[in-house]
Amino acid sequence: MGERMATLLLVVVSLAGIGCRGWTSSRPPIHVNPNMDHQPKYRPQAESRFFYDGAAMRVPVEGTVARGELWDDTAFYEGDDAEGNDIVTSPVETTEAVLARGAERYRIYCQPCHDPGGEGKGILFERGLPTTSLFEDRLRTVEDGYLFEVITDGRGLMPGYRWPIPAADRWAIIAHVRELQRQRPAEDGGEIE
Repeated sequence: MGERMATLLLVVVSLAGIGCRGWTSSRPPIHVNPNMDHQPKYRPQAESRFFYDGAAMRVPVEGTVARGELWDDTAFYEGDDAEGNDIVTSPVETTEAVLARGAERYRIYCQPCHDPGGEGKGILFERGLPTTSLFEDRLRTVEDGYLFEVITDGRGLMPGYRWPIPAADRWAIIAHVRELQRQRPAEDGGEIE
């Protein structure tokens, strides 16, 4: 009788263990401590009867800046000097790492339109739309701050890349473009036959 009882107990425990795994249920799971699952909160732009202005979202305290958002270096973040003019040269030192990062970012964001060599024969050119060659005389002599502004805000058919490309990467792209221009002689005027 003891052996039979042990076998029956083993079968019941095995079935109970199998029954707890892999079965779907239409009922919600049991939460021992549901405090974190059901928190009182407001959705963005929701109304609130708690605050006098009726808005759940609060206006930031005047004079505060979010972490990582203090852009006090206008030369680095805007490409301008103290008087608001385009800076002549990049505030970022051109190193091998900066050039490599610039080449990588150029391939991602610039190459589709300006092509790998910067001649402006990318996909827009293939579809009959004008694309600027980076070897035009005016772009060889323009300030780095102007190029930063164009990358940031866009110009003509080119969209602005303020949000997808951080400021450090925009300066790296400019370093890469200047390196491409340096490698190509100026006497050809940037024109491709």
